[in-house]
Amino acid sequence: MLLHNNNQRIQRSTKITDYTGKSMEAIKVFSLVIKFLKEQLINKIKDRLKNKNDVNVDDLYFVLTVPAIWDDPAKQFMREAAETAGIAKEKLAIALEPEAASIFCQKLKADRIETGSDFSETVKSGMKYMVIDLGGGTADITVHQRQSDGSLHEVMPPSGGPWGGKSIDEAFYNFLVNICSKQVMEGLKQGELEDYVDLFEEFETKKRSIKTDQKNKVVITLPVALIELVKNKHKKFDTAVENSRYKDGVNFNKQKLHINPEVFRGLFKSTIDELIKHIRKLLNNDKLSGLNTILMVGGFSECELIQDAVRAEIGAPRRLIIPEEAGLAVLKGAVLFGHQPRVVSRRIARYTYGIQSWPDWDADMHPETKKVTINGQVRCKDVFFKYITKGEQITAGHEVSQIFQALKPDETTLECTVYTSSDENPRYITDPSCQRLGILTIQLPPHTAGQTLEIEETLIFGDTEILCRARDLRTGRISEVQFDFL
Repeated sequence: MLLHNNNQRIQRSTKITDYTGKSMEAIKVFSLVIKFLKEQLINKIKDRLKNKNDVNVDDLYFVLTVPAIWDDPAKQFMREAAETAGIAKEKLAIALEPEAASIFCQKLKADRIETGSDFSETVKSGMKYMVIDLGGGTADITVHQRQSDGSLHEVMPPSGGPWGGKSIDEAFYNFLVNICSKQVMEGLKQGELEDYVDLFEEFETKKRSIKTDQKNKVVITLPVALIELVKNKHKKFDTAVENSRYKDGVNFNKQKLHINPEVFRGLFKSTIDELIKHIRKLLNNDKLSGLNTILMVGGFSECELIQDAVRAEIGAPRRLIIPEEAGLAVLKGAVLFGHQPRVVSRRIARYTYGIQSWPDWDADMHPETKKVTINGQVRCKDVFFKYITKGEQITAGHEVSQIFQALKPDETTLECTVYTSSDENPRYITDPSCQRLGILTIQLPPHTAGQTLEIEETLIFGDTEILCRARDLRTGRISEVQFDFL
């Protein structure tokens, strides 16, 4: 969720904090996790082969999945973490999670989905369907339309929010804080971390099994250390329960907390309400008229409370499809994506993309504050030169080019700053809707005084990541180019 923090842009120096408050550079943590997974994979392959020497890492192509609602800097962060973990740049692809799930579900047969017919029969060519990917952190929603050639078109930009399973864990933590106090919960975390983790692992089991019509109480065994900490504060755990807002729905008996099912389901309410409100807003959009199929995947989608809430909201004639292995849909779809990276052949631009330009000054168009003189010419600074418009339909591999000139012989690089905007038609890069996306740095070939060096800079849109290329127009040589978002 650190990478989905809209209030703080991710950087290479961004730190991540553990349960006990200790911090470490996030990119180190991510790269170590990816390295561990990579090594586990290679060891598994070796175990299954007679000749262990047949395993060559260069023969492997890796696919890393990320939420579709992540921005470009978060994707680059993950790519760099993977490269630090020893995965070669050219052997790595970034897949968007709901897209991967959507690709997987194209292959589903009748015995793997609830509706009793193949997915291809349920969603025919030309039909639209929604994919709701509910993972640990985020709810990630995208809408696809099947094409006659088997490819998929994105109908709307991906959307979603922090409504994954982790938000229920936070609600449970706040529930315990109300009973035990924040001081006690933090004390358990700092002093008995293993007990703290065990407590939330038990909650995870109960979280997945709660039913909409459940009548019996949910029983959770509390760590002895937690009970002792509460006793030090209240003398009795029962007293803590009595003093809490949950006194009518919770009772304590022999190390076990007995929670009224209505109270337990209440832990889900805020998350489910936010998710349903967002789905309702999407379904009311004119672009989704005629959409009758909703596909729900991800580990959190296996929760019955979520399933029933979505079913109640979408109503007939819309159908909800939940694959048999909803939690594995993204993983299996990512493998298919590795073989068919262009299966999503058209996407919708989430932002307007452009660069800073310096056109001739026009007193009728430009404010006085933007007036500058460069080499004797009066120009307007900070003008947003648009490449891609928000909401525009972009085919995979769509290229936009611009020619830049290097006039000084001592220049070794050309730098171009790329901006995004939440507006369709921003005028200046200083508009409130605009922010710097990243810097495109082009390595220049040697050139002499008086020689005009022209470089064609190309940005490639429509794939899961923005790609870039630079070409020397005089020689046709492709220059080294780096697009740095972090």
